[in-house]
Amino acid sequence: MAVGTRPRGRRPVQTAQPEVTYLSGAAATSLRPLLEAPRRPARVLAAFPLAVYLEVRTETEPRVLALVTGEATRLPNAVVLTGPLKGFAAGDDAWVGDGVVEAGGRAVRVRRWWDPAPSLGSVSGTALAATLPLLHDICAASPRRPGLESGGASALLAAGCHRGSLVDAITAAEQLMGLGPGLTPSGDDMLAGLLVTLRAVGSAAGVGRAVWLADWLAAAVTFDARTRTTPISATLLHCAARGEAGLETIAVLRGLTGRQPLEPAVHRLLRLGHTSGADLAWGIRTGASAVLELRERDAL
Repeated sequence: MAVGTRPRGRRPVQTAQPEVTYLSGAAATSLRPLLEAPRRPARVLAAFPLAVYLEVRTETEPRVLALVTGEATRLPNAVVLTGPLKGFAAGDDAWVGDGVVEAGGRAVRVRRWWDPAPSLGSVSGTALAATLPLLHDICAASPRRPGLESGGASALLAAGCHRGSLVDAITAAEQLMGLGPGLTPSGDDMLAGLLVTLRAVGSAAGVGRAVWLADWLAAAVTFDARTRTTPISATLLHCAARGEAGLETIAVLRGLTGRQPLEPAVHRLLRLGHTSGADLAWGIRTGASAVLELRERDAL
């Protein structure tokens, strides 16, 4: 072979890199354990126009986070985006960690944090007793009803909380977990509203018995939530056990304690989902009335 005629090596084929759209988001502080950890694989559980749910492969909670637009319900496990949700599909592979959520050709970087735990200050029993009847009246007049029939486990739960009976409350809570259809079954939504209210309103009213009850109920509900209900609902129960809630729930609690108008906040809550808003409202009403009842019992 003549000098200079040696064949050149074949050039490597250049493969096109998939285009990635970069977005910014504001994340709930409940998601710090997921988002500040090293990158881990995840998958898209469900995709809707205003919300996408991703499950991270981890043994700790929370396991599920929600990517939502500004028009969606801001759940306590949400990352709120500055842009639209496009290109996501259920079953897609994803990655979560190092401050970024990647899925469907989108990379969402967390730029800000927001706190899903309501800050209510303090409230007197007299003030709470004055606002609670309005909450009852609005819910009674609304066509939006809880997803479960009155009586049974829900009645036992309410009675147990009002008496401060841990046995009855835990027995009923275990019966309600996972009860009902949907991504967040009605029984779980009822429990979430109750847990947050007992803790937040109980603390604001200085009713230690209500906070004690919330602690024990939270431990019972989260012990095996992963095997008792959907991944999304289990994560929301863990959030509620820590006193974290969606903005609509927080607004109602602030209305009950005189921090903002109550009536429009209740109407916004009741519009959530098919029954989720009414289920959460049931939990809030039960929790707030239990705080008042336990306060009176402590005073005897």
